[in-house]
Amino acid sequence: IAQCYNHMIMPLANRRDKVTQVRWGIKDFMHRFKRQPQGMWLPETAVDSETLDILAENGIKYTILSPYQARRVRTKRGAWRDASGGRVDPSVPYKYRTPSHRKIAIFFYDGPISRAVAFERLLDRGEYLADRLLGSLPHDRTEPQLAHIATDGETYGHHHRHGEMALSYALKYIEEGGKARITNYGEFLGISPPQSEVQVWDNTAWSCAHGVERWRSNCGCSTGGPEGWNQDWRMPLRDALDWLRDSLAPYYEQCGSELLKDPWAARDDYIDVILDRSGPVRTCFFEKHAKHPLPKDETIAALSLLELQRHAMLMYTSCGWFFSELSGIETVQVIQYAGRVLQLAKQLGGPDLEAAFLDRLEAARSNVPEHRNGRVIYETFVRPAMVDLEKVGVHYAVSSIFEGSREGRIYSYSVDCQDYRLLTAGKAKLALGRAHITSEITRKEADVTFGVAHLGDHNVAGGIRGFRGQEHYEQTAQAITGVFRKADFTELVRVVDREFGPGTYSLKLLFRDEQRRILRQIVESSLGEAERAFRQVYEDRVSLMRFLAEAGVPAPKPLLMAAEVTLNTELRRCFERDDMNIGRILALVDETQTAGVAFDAATLEFALRKTLERMAERLVKEPRDLQVLNQLSGAVQMARSLPFEVTLWRVQNLFYWLMQAVYPGARDRAAAGDLDAQTWAESFRALGVRLSVRVH
Repeated sequence: IAQCYNHMIMPLANRRDKVTQVRWGIKDFMHRFKRQPQGMWLPETAVDSETLDILAENGIKYTILSPYQARRVRTKRGAWRDASGGRVDPSVPYKYRTPSHRKIAIFFYDGPISRAVAFERLLDRGEYLADRLLGSLPHDRTEPQLAHIATDGETYGHHHRHGEMALSYALKYIEEGGKARITNYGEFLGISPPQSEVQVWDNTAWSCAHGVERWRSNCGCSTGGPEGWNQDWRMPLRDALDWLRDSLAPYYEQCGSELLKDPWAARDDYIDVILDRSGPVRTCFFEKHAKHPLPKDETIAALSLLELQRHAMLMYTSCGWFFSELSGIETVQVIQYAGRVLQLAKQLGGPDLEAAFLDRLEAARSNVPEHRNGRVIYETFVRPAMVDLEKVGVHYAVSSIFEGSREGRIYSYSVDCQDYRLLTAGKAKLALGRAHITSEITRKEADVTFGVAHLGDHNVAGGIRGFRGQEHYEQTAQAITGVFRKADFTELVRVVDREFGPGTYSLKLLFRDEQRRILRQIVESSLGEAERAFRQVYEDRVSLMRFLAEAGVPAPKPLLMAAEVTLNTELRRCFERDDMNIGRILALVDETQTAGVAFDAATLEFALRKTLERMAERLVKEPRDLQVLNQLSGAVQMARSLPFEVTLWRVQNLFYWLMQAVYPGARDRAAAGDLDAQTWAESFRALGVRLSVRVH
């Protein structure tokens, strides 16, 4: 089953976007699974007749809908019967005739069981789910019949903890008990082609009782929010995006026609480049679609035009309207896609539509007073997030002070460092350099020079500009270096401003992941002093705290705080070590409980989980290493004994892979008398017990 590429609500899309979404979804599936998809999932099961026609036209054999989307059904040569309100048999497929007289099969999932899985705790036990599925099949039929449900993927493990285990057990329970056969839609269609015909309600979806209004109006469907909130912002948001899309379509067509044989056919095939942006794939793409051999500047223009169109579809991703508030992260994300469309159009020399777009976006009113409307949200969240080659250069320059010069990728940009000089004066650092930056997406590139000074803590000053020649670069470097060596930092900032242009850089200019990593470095150095002070207080008073605990007298809050910081910090550090000292950990746990100190469960669980996952990954790489196996087994046993739960999901999955790929061979060698294999297999089974995974 493929899916429409970026979860666009298909009935609200224009035909051109519908076609591209389907074709990109098919190509994406083929790229990942090396075969043609037979079915396609429609985002939110949102459907209309045109979408079904496009699916059939592109070779899709079936889709899955909610039973409440069935309008009428009829058997062969029978009369149409009203199927409204979910009155459709989910155990059989139906044939749908499109307006263009094409055919596609539709499966309607079992609504009551799907709701029970999502909302009625049917995943508490795998047997409950298995019995409910089996009970849905009528026992008085001889023809094949299907029991099937449709739920959000995050139901299994996120919304319902261990739900994926219940699902796995239900399938095992059904199959091993011979109670039914596990199949899929494609196989079932081959066994039991549709015998009945169906008509569906156009412009409907599984998550909106009002059709598809959830994605364009204040229909009442939302995820809650404080009393008085509304979703009147949905319509002006969609109107603004529709206007932007339609305003730029002629520009894309006009400019694209100068470079590409058919700009819209090229867009349909652009998914090949998205999935693999290597040089050979780009070359193959342009050999097929370019009007003539494209020089570098025209290649950049063509790729930028195609990226504009990609983001013009991404900005319709459905979650932008699904929730309650305009300033939510999902809605801000779709506005960021629109911001990228505007940015690319401007870089290409096309129409500057930002002001007119913001006028329309202003009509979308936020429920949060400080966010006001879409214009304010754009200025607050979207504009600062925009990235260009210069901002990548700034990121590289600032981060290099903390992490050193390096070449390679910064997200979708490559950096070729051509010169780098780092000077230090006490805690102060100065980085000067030159780099060549290339967008791996549009191939746009720039040579930049930079100078950045770190004056302690989070204080950074510096600048960046285009490369003006080697002689000018050397003169600039000499001038700044001379001032820095005098440790005259006031003059240094003035010289940097003069050479690179005024501007005080802060760590806020870094991309978020790098920003957090560097801030952790800065904070860690500051926290070290505080932790040493807390440790001294705790160690000086630990015997008093133990006496107070034995006497049933609560320890004073300052002493508890010192103990909490000291013990949790020491535990975290022990958990982060790959050569884990289990005895030391258990002693610390006992000391923490004796002192009456609260565990920082979230931090400790994360640290231990990541270490266990690293240990499991090492076992996958070195599966025959008995020492690695026993280390992981002991660490898991220790984790199970802690007073807080540690998530072992990834470790269990890696263990399962080993059980499928490595254990059978060891088991066979053990059965043949290999003593080493017997020891390994016994240890492996012991780890399985500790992970609650049944070893066969």
